[in-house]
Order: sequence, then structure tokens, then C-alpha cells
Amino acid sequence: MLDKRSGSRLANLWDDAKAEGMSGPELLVYRSNTLGSDKRVTNYGGGNTSSKVWQNDPLTGEEVEVLWVKGSGGDSASIKLDGFATLYMDKLRAIKGLYRGVEHEDEMVGYLPHCTFNLNPRAASIDTPLHAYVPKACVDHMHPDAIIAVAAAKDSKAITKEIFGDAIGWLPWKRPGFELGLWLEKFCLDNPQAKGVVLESHGLFTWGDTPKECYETTISVINQAIEWFERRSEGVAIFGGEAVKALDARTRRAIAAKLMPRIRGLISEKSHKLGHFDDQPAVLEFVNSKDLRPLAALGTSCPDHFLRTKIRPLVIEFDPANPDIDAVIARLADDIAEYRVGYQAYYDACKHADSPAIRDPNAVVY
Repeated sequence: MLDKRSGSRLANLWDDAKAEGMSGPELLVYRSNTLGSDKRVTNYGGGNTSSKVWQNDPLTGEEVEVLWVKGSGGDSASIKLDGFATLYMDKLRAIKGLYRGVEHEDEMVGYLPHCTFNLNPRAASIDTPLHAYVPKACVDHMHPDAIIAVAAAKDSKAITKEIFGDAIGWLPWKRPGFELGLWLEKFCLDNPQAKGVVLESHGLFTWGDTPKECYETTISVINQAIEWFERRSEGVAIFGGEAVKALDARTRRAIAAKLMPRIRGLISEKSHKLGHFDDQPAVLEFVNSKDLRPLAALGTSCPDHFLRTKIRPLVIEFDPANPDIDAVIARLADDIAEYRVGYQAYYDACKHADSPAIRDPNAVVY
């Protein structure tokens, strides 16, 4: 959420001295780790980065262009060289000729292993075409909080234009895959002056000719969005304003100590759970607000978020002016059961024939 205190801007952490002497792949690791070190840039496991690097082909000895792109399951903050898939760019360009249209785009995933460079066992993710077909050496795809707020807004396209002008474009929602990769390529070719694009309800793509340029563009674009929100929210009551006053820190933790074991017990029927209590100012501002319940019911704003958090949180009724913890505990089982029923209904409404089985229906974070 928006934090107006000092230090709310992202710092440019690029260190020329540290980057000096690094190879192309090593610079990609450095760029990825630096971006992933701040969760305002992307969630754990979220987003991906890439670089197109010229390397000697182990078969021919000739120099070939290789796409290094974050593989499936990696985390930007901690990823190392072995977390990146490597693919021949000439083969990635060649498989465009095999594309039969959007109704067949899922079959393109099966061609990616045939493009593997140097027998790399790291599987390429579904986002690989999005990086491959952007005609720039370095590409960042992140899910920054400030950009998601723009991407998920009702007037997302107009807001993007207002903040960034022609420097950052906008594309409507499209499921990640081969077709979206072609959309990005067309956007880049049609708008050579652009430095990136906001994907509706999804995230941010930025690019550059060098790792440093790409990194600094990503940080700059996010900061522009933060600054815009600060200006627009001046004098506005965030989340509708405060509805209740927070209890003091000691009382909050005492109540949490009673509640957490009960909650953990009720949601651990099929698998063990760990509990984490968070009462930082940003959390309190939301849970004490007038708009807590309607906003919570709306759910998360970006697919990358509910990979980790479910579609919406469970809100437990509690009045800090009359903190009856026994009454809260008495309702817990029913509240959690109601949440499970709601999640099952959500899954049943959205599932397809090839959807994975339902996950743990409790309000858990992965």
C-alpha cells in the first residue's frame, strides 16, 4: 500500500563497482537479486528477468545468441545461474512458423524444450515468449505494488497514459503465453521510443540495451507511479478513513497469542501450518479502516498475488473497543468453515476440465 513516510521511494541499488567484470549471465543474476531484494518490486517467486547473451555453441564453436530467462519456480531475490533456462534465440524465432493461432497456443509450450541451449535441465516458463520476442537485450517483468494498482484500476489505460505519456505503453489483459509474446513484439516494433508496457491486471514489462539501463528503467517507472499516487491521494482518506482505534502493541500481541493457536489448529486438519502475526502500521491502517470489509470482499487485484494468498482474505469480526476474545474464539470454527465453503464455490465456478485439483480451501499463504 502507499507509504508516505520518508524512504517510500525505491532506491537505485545498482553498484558499478560490483557489476564490473561480470559476464552477461552474472549481470543477469545480479540484476535479478537486486530487484527481488525489495518486495515492493515483486512478490516472492514472482516476476522474471532475462538477458540475450552471445555465447559459443558447444556443438559448432560458433557464437550464437542465447536467451537466459528465469526458469519455472525461481525467486528473483535468491536465484543463481542454475535458476535460469537457456534457449537458442534462432530456434525461438523459428518456432513462430509453427504457430497456428491463439486457439492452439498451448501447444507452443511443447516446443520450448527443443530450443534448449547446452542441455540445460532448467525448464523454461510460460513467460519465455514474452521475453524472447521483445527486441531488446535485457527485459524485466515485475509485479510492483504501485504498478498493480494502476494495472488493475477501472481506467487503467488512461491512468497509464497520464503517468507515463508515451514512454510506457498499455496492453489489455491477455493470459501469459505465446500470443502475448507476439503482442509485446508488435508493441515494441510499433513504439520504438517506449521503455516498457503496463499489462492490464497483470504487471509491468520494462527493457533496455544494457543490464544497468534495464534495471534503472524498472526502478524509475515504479517510482513515477508511487509519486503519482502520492499526489492524487493528498488529503484523501485512505481506505475510507479510520473506523476504529488500534489497541496498544502489548495488548495486540497478547490477543494474538490466544487466537493464533486456535486458528492454526482449525486449519491444520490435513497439513501442518505455521502462523505469523503482523501488526505493522500499513496492516493496521487497512484492518482499522471503514472500507476493510468491502475491499477484502473484492479480493486481490493481480493473478500473481492470489497464487500465494487465495482470492480474498478471511475477515474475523472484532471490536477493539470491546475486545471479547472468548466470543471471537467461539465463532472461529463457523467463520473458517464459511470461508472454506466460499472458496469451494469460487473454485467450482471457475474450474475447467483440465484445471488442477482444488488446493487447501483455508485462508492460507503459500
